[in-house]
This record gives sequence, C-alpha cells and structure tokens, in this order.
Amino acid sequence: MKKIISSLFSTTLVMLASQPIHAAWYEVTGVSTITSSEKAARIYALEDAVYKAVDFSGADIASLANLSPLLEQDKPQYQFTDHEVRHIIVDDKFVSGNTMLVKARIDIYPTAKACHNTQYKKTFGVAMFDIDDPQQAAMGQVYDLGEDFSSVVDKQLATRSYSFVSVGTTRFEIDKRQPERVKMIADDLGAQYILTGRINDLTATIAAGGLLSDDVTNRQFAFDLSVFDGKTGHEIFKKGYREIAEWPFAKTSRVDTQSARFWTSTYGYVIQKVSRNIMLDLESELSCKMTLPEVVARHGNKVTIDLGRVHGVQAGDDLQLWHTGSFIDQNGLPRNKVSKSEITLTISRVYEREAEATVNQPQLASSIQIGDVMHKQQ
Repeated sequence: MKKIISSLFSTTLVMLASQPIHAAWYEVTGVSTITSSEKAARIYALEDAVYKAVDFSGADIASLANLSPLLEQDKPQYQFTDHEVRHIIVDDKFVSGNTMLVKARIDIYPTAKACHNTQYKKTFGVAMFDIDDPQQAAMGQVYDLGEDFSSVVDKQLATRSYSFVSVGTTRFEIDKRQPERVKMIADDLGAQYILTGRINDLTATIAAGGLLSDDVTNRQFAFDLSVFDGKTGHEIFKKGYREIAEWPFAKTSRVDTQSARFWTSTYGYVIQKVSRNIMLDLESELSCKMTLPEVVARHGNKVTIDLGRVHGVQAGDDLQLWHTGSFIDQNGLPRNKVSKSEITLTISRVYEREAEATVNQPQLASSIQIGDVMHKQQ
C-alpha cells in the first residue's frame, strides 16, 4: 500500500517547568481539518493537542478515551482529578484556511504504574474490513475502502500504540458464530486478539450552495468494530464509530483510496481520526488485560515462549507458569481451563519474537507441556 500521508500539523512540545519528579507542563498546538463545523474542529484540535502532549511525555494514552468527552464543552481551562492529565489551559484558537489550531498548556503527571509499563505487549491481527452495501461505494468508486482502512488501522496499532504489536492482516472472514474458526485463524497469525469490522454507511447528502457558491457534498463514514479473543474465539469488545465530512471530489470521478490525495482530504482526515480513536479505545479496554506468553518448545530445563524483544520481553524477567487443558462440560461443549503451577521461570535469552526461559525447579520441568502459558511477575 502506498504511504499514507497523515494530516499536516505543526506541533511545539516544550517543557515549561518541572514540578516534583516526572510532573511537567507542556505547550502544544493541536490541529484539525474543519470537516463539518468549527465547533467540532475545535474539539478535534484540542483532543489532538492532549494526545500529542501525553504521547510525548510518556504518560498513559489508555486514559485518553475517557477524557475526550469532557473536552466537548468550550471552556478556557479544564481541571481533572485522578488522571495523569491534571490541568489544560487553552491559550488561543484560530482558523487558518480550512484548519483549526488550538494552542494549549497541559499539566501531566506520568505514572510508572500504567499497564503498558508492567505488561508485555499484546499481539493483534486485523481482518480485512467489508462494506455492508457496496452500492454506497459507487460515488468515487471506493470499493476498496474497507481493505485500505484495515491497513490504516493495522498501521496505527503497529506504530502508535503502547500496548500492542501488529502481526499483520488476514483475508479470512471472522464469524462470531464460529469461535473454533476464529481460534484457528488467531493461532495461524500468532495473535492474542483479532480485530475486524464493517463499514455500514457511506451515504452522501448535498447542501445547496448560495448564489456565488457551489453545492457541498457531505458524506458519512460509519464503522462497527469487533474484537475477538484468540484463545477462546469469543467476541470481547465492540463499538460503533460515526463521522461526517465534506466529500471534495467530483461525483463522477474515480478516487484512489490508497493515494495521498484521498488521505489528506477532509474526508480522509476523519477516517484517520477514527483509526486513532480505535487505537485509543483498545488501549483503554485491553492494555490491562493479562498478556500470556505461551510455551512453543521445551528442551530439558529450558522452554521457548512465543513473545520476544518486540513485545517487551527482557532477560531476567521472572514468569509464573500456568498449565492449560480442556474438558467437555455437562452440556457437551468444549471448555478450556488454566491452573496455576508451582513452576517459575527466568528469561535467559531474548530474540526478536521469541525468548528462552530457564525453569527454576528442574525437577518439575517434565510436567511442562506445549501450550502452557505464563504470567509476568512484578
């Protein structure tokens, strides 16, 4: 896929004053394309400023999903308790062309207790997205938008998330009525979670222009997200997203949804915003879920696990082993079970996507089976 060009922005991140350890004020300029109204653009620009400050400071981006609704009221400053973002002062906001800029000072208190600091990164696979009604894609002939948007979301997880590692995309269909199939796809990808979704609204409306202006075409973008646990095959999270923005292309033109022209347009901008909101929601929902490295090989007193350097594994990490198994319940349904063992292991060698661990109780090493999982001890 051609390189996706993110929205143009100008950001200044300046540490203005150091408070007690790790606390600081950041001066940030958030930027948003005006897609539907200046009111909405102000919210988007302020969200952008907060995101950039939190990302730059190393604070927990997982908390931003809960913060965004509190920024909808147009105020000169915001104060929060029990949050890493303590204080936001809006110094200025102005419009330049089709762009809203918001200059803000943000007081941040990063904490070392954030889950991305204590858990290994979780692996995500992205299934190609479908368009529910292909007829809605006729304007612009954007029939490949689902596939291209899945690549944008995959890139967002791979490059911007704190808690996830992307294992790539798959063209296999994900059906929540077939959990065993979902488990097989996740196993083939090496993914702890599978993300999929459907674009369910691409309809357009035309607002009549004045005597000296052309008609304006506004187009919807609605997307339903689903996340599946790769170990159980069951859906664990779902959410809907909806945005509307001006469609700046001629009604009869064919639009390349892999081009910079599309992704830097007002419509492409809101789709990129949805991809970032998806990443932030997943950080909020899943970053504190337990990451379970799995035994993929055993040789005497050493085992190989399926997580490595890219997942945050380091030599010297201590792990607790849990035995896995399965049984048939009273209704004849297969169930998985996990039971804690007395075995602990220490990471002795780390590779890119695998690691080697030494069993601390050699006499118990023979009880370890392929598929057993571990939990990082704090």
